[in-house]
Amino acid sequence: MEKIIKTIAEELNIKPSQVENTIKLIDEGNTIPFIARYRKEVTGGLSDETLRDLGERLAYLRNLEQRKEEVIKSIDEQGKLTDEILQAVAIAKTLAEVEDIYRPYKQKKKTRATVAKAKGLEPLAKIIIEQKETKDIYEIAKEYINIDKLSEEDKKNKDKVVNNEEEAIQGALDIIAEDISDNSKYRKEIKRLCYREGLVVTRAAKPEEKSNYEMYYEYNESIKYIPSHRILAINRGEKEEFLKVKLEKPEDKILLYIEKDIIKGETQFTEMLKETIKDSFSRLIEPSIDREIRSDLTEKAEEKAIKVFGQNSKQLLLGAPIKGKTVMGFDPAYRTGCKIAIIDETGKVLDYTTVYPTEPQNDVVGAKRELLKLIDKDKVDMIAIGNGTASRESEMFVADMIKDCKREVHYVIVSEAGASVYSASKLATEEYPDINVSIRGAISIARRLQDPLAELVKIDPKAIGVGQYQHDVNQKRLSESLTGVVEDSVNKVGVDVNTATPSLLSYVSGINTTIAKNIVKYRDENGKLKNRKELLKVPKLGKVAFEQCAGFLRILDGDNPIEITAVHPESYQVVENLLKNLGFDKKDLKDKEKLEEIKNKLKSVDISKTAKELNVGEMTLSDIIEELSKPGRDPREDMPKPILRSDVLKLDDLKEGMILTGTVRNVIDFGAFVDIGVKHDGLVHISEMSEKFIKNPSEIVSVGDIIKVKVIKIDKERQKVGLSMKI
Repeated sequence: MEKIIKTIAEELNIKPSQVENTIKLIDEGNTIPFIARYRKEVTGGLSDETLRDLGERLAYLRNLEQRKEEVIKSIDEQGKLTDEILQAVAIAKTLAEVEDIYRPYKQKKKTRATVAKAKGLEPLAKIIIEQKETKDIYEIAKEYINIDKLSEEDKKNKDKVVNNEEEAIQGALDIIAEDISDNSKYRKEIKRLCYREGLVVTRAAKPEEKSNYEMYYEYNESIKYIPSHRILAINRGEKEEFLKVKLEKPEDKILLYIEKDIIKGETQFTEMLKETIKDSFSRLIEPSIDREIRSDLTEKAEEKAIKVFGQNSKQLLLGAPIKGKTVMGFDPAYRTGCKIAIIDETGKVLDYTTVYPTEPQNDVVGAKRELLKLIDKDKVDMIAIGNGTASRESEMFVADMIKDCKREVHYVIVSEAGASVYSASKLATEEYPDINVSIRGAISIARRLQDPLAELVKIDPKAIGVGQYQHDVNQKRLSESLTGVVEDSVNKVGVDVNTATPSLLSYVSGINTTIAKNIVKYRDENGKLKNRKELLKVPKLGKVAFEQCAGFLRILDGDNPIEITAVHPESYQVVENLLKNLGFDKKDLKDKEKLEEIKNKLKSVDISKTAKELNVGEMTLSDIIEELSKPGRDPREDMPKPILRSDVLKLDDLKEGMILTGTVRNVIDFGAFVDIGVKHDGLVHISEMSEKFIKNPSEIVSVGDIIKVKVIKIDKERQKVGLSMKI
């Protein structure tokens, strides 16, 4: 365990004591959000991202240690365990290295070498590899011809027969070739040489066919430097049969390296050993090294893509809510018509309809008349337009329509990713059993503007659509990572236990789907919860779950004003003592005038001195003070608000040098896509993000950011816009 602690501490650049304490908390069954928020003193204030990385590495390294034990046990049972093997296994840092060490001792399927061994040719292989024998090898090989010694039955089995000297020597060389291939030292060095000097080479499988992969039709790049997005693009191109991919390796160097280790001067065995080394490399080593390197590159690229997707999703989930507004959800389409749903400030559906302002019907007049009537009737403040098919045509229609509104109405473009998946889901059917599937998408789009988090948790995280190649990566890893991102987002914001849906509640620390449904059922049967302690009456929500979830659940008009904050029940006494020292009571948190006084006094609290007096950690006290300074405030209010529009830009309106304001829709390895109000999002390439060198676009921008950009390139034919942040 000490070794694991040391490794994680070095990798994450944190103290071993922080790692040790965190592992203890994880092993005790605490969730990452709970540890991140309420055990800062124990972990030394590690963030939720670091804690998740720590948890992942812990699982990997424990798995690695377990595999090492299994490998040692298996080799020992074969009676082949040596100090060298023990040492090699002990210093192995990856599962791949351990498997390389174990390779010679694995139960093998039938190979040329296993057949040769069954024929009794191992002693001959030993003579050849030792290169000491001066007697002619063909003379020695005669002793291994066994055709006359076998029964008539065995003679029929070619796997048992050695007919002549050539067969005996070839069999011995097959044994040597497999031994070379199984040598973990060689494999390690070959991989090192390939990573240092090898190339990924791609060619067109169908040169005459146009595709998205044309830049890779004649392409090569160093294995060492190829970025992850290109690896995933090449993999997809190969899968779709547009590309042929191979790894070019420094073969001469590899062969020379093995020859130097095996060949001992000029002997009768030199040439046959050189040929055997070549055979071992091309027939046995190269195919498996290719698979391992491709797999390794893919795994690293997937990790990167999953991380980027997670970061983007978090920003989207934590988008600023637009509260207290009546919203019209506008789900654009062509033939089937645009679906409309109007929801009030609480998310309740007021009206819904379908209009046909787009092709082929083009009923602009009828659609405008119907929607203006609904806007007036339901007092609509905002229109949320989904960004999918027919989005820009719908935007032009809406921009034109709102000029005729009696009320002041703005519109916003909203990501509709996953809305159709949600519409047809069991959850949507439970929420709106009497509303048509197609209308549910419009409801989801409207609600995303009001409360992105509450709505997006209803959708499979990978359908949120702010990633890169998310359908090409390991789906289990992606799902685990995104579930973690959603959990962290939900717990960061906190959840009103009296209004939250089961979908939202199920992401709260310590609460599973069953408990989430039980909370809602309890609420329906007993009315609103008046305090957090009441949660203990919910079936299946025991003391352990209560400890994990209580601080993240808010009770906005209950018995205890502290419960509108993220302060955990274990710290209530600390809060009361702190307020008492300042001359207040917890009831004063609900009095606006008193609250201002409390805020002012909290600013001058000496954290170090007060923490000692109240017998609480300094980090915990700082968090308590922050919560009491803004009780009930939504942390998402600090996020950039969506851009409200009342007019539309066309590609023809753009001119190079124009300065525009846009919303970052997606951040990928090579840049960011920005919605500037034209049909297609513009691209800010990583080289146009900053005057200084940056390794990753996420150093500069996040999904949802509102940024100023300059138009630097307009490609009307391909409908592409190049943007720059260097203004």
